[in-house]
Amino acid sequence: MILDQYFARRFAVIFFAIFAVFAAILTFLGLADNLRRYGADAGGFGDILGLALLDAPRGVYQILPLIVIIASIALFLGLARSSELIVTRAAGRSGLRLLLAPLAVAVLIGAIGVAVLNPIVATTSRAFDAKVADLRGSGSVLSLASSGLWLRQGDDMGQTVIHAMRTNLSGTTLWEATFLTFAPDGAPRARMEAEKAVLSDGNWMMEGVKTWPLDTDATPEAMAEVAATGTLPSTLTADQIRNNFGTPSSISIWDLPAFIARLQAAGFSAQRHIVWFQMELSQPLFLGAMMLIGAAFTMRPQRGGKVGLNVMTAILLAFSIYFVRNFAQILGENGDVPAALAAWVPPLAAAGIAMGILLQREDG
Repeated sequence: MILDQYFARRFAVIFFAIFAVFAAILTFLGLADNLRRYGADAGGFGDILGLALLDAPRGVYQILPLIVIIASIALFLGLARSSELIVTRAAGRSGLRLLLAPLAVAVLIGAIGVAVLNPIVATTSRAFDAKVADLRGSGSVLSLASSGLWLRQGDDMGQTVIHAMRTNLSGTTLWEATFLTFAPDGAPRARMEAEKAVLSDGNWMMEGVKTWPLDTDATPEAMAEVAATGTLPSTLTADQIRNNFGTPSSISIWDLPAFIARLQAAGFSAQRHIVWFQMELSQPLFLGAMMLIGAAFTMRPQRGGKVGLNVMTAILLAFSIYFVRNFAQILGENGDVPAALAAWVPPLAAAGIAMGILLQREDG
């Protein structure tokens, strides 16, 4: 038990040290990139630094598998260099038994990442996107609530908030829609209600329209106009609606099941979100597989020039499996394979490959 605690503590210390280094690197890279992109629009260096800090958690979360395999390689190279592996085996502890403690830490890191870091990343990602939209002075936002579908479109001429009870699969046809237009200074201009609105060629084409002017001193109802059809210019496109709406990483893992249910009830396809949900659930297993791959090539005593070769082989294999996992995610999002299959087969296959290599090296 004491030996297991020692290996678990050492792996955890190495992991968090590498985690901190990568977090600092990504923050500085984000700072430089945001200075280049938004330096002219930001109010000062503090705004740019805030953007970099908001965007850093997303980048660190994406490279967790890389951090885990580097930590695994560093752990076992250190144990081999200090002859602790040899002493441990001489004490009667098998190589596979030695792996249990670091493996448990890797799986625990994955579980904590999904339960704690995922909501943090979702929150900071939304805040980052909102700040970028504010810096640019325009943008489009789409959200789904129990009360219906909400969109926002805008440019230098003003903003429009859109609410609809129902929509089609692409979000370009709205039923029971309400449009609230605002001037650039935030003053309300008009309210429009339509039985149906279709996004076409840069305009909302509306049917059964009633319009209330809000920028006059007269009573809006007295000035209201009813028309069979109407149009409203729009800066939105179907791709923008899908992209703004279809970012599963901006939704907390705890809120995702309810969000998927609302998405399906509104008429949208929830395939991307279902696949993302399954991918997040399989993250602890995937991180455990990355730890095993690092151990498979570095936990034996290193001789001659094989250290670099073993390290490179472990990293290349990890990158290959990471690529396969991303490819499987794309197949799942396109509906070519079931979501559970796309999410769980790559980490299971990676763990199987690592265990095969370990068994071959340990038992011949």
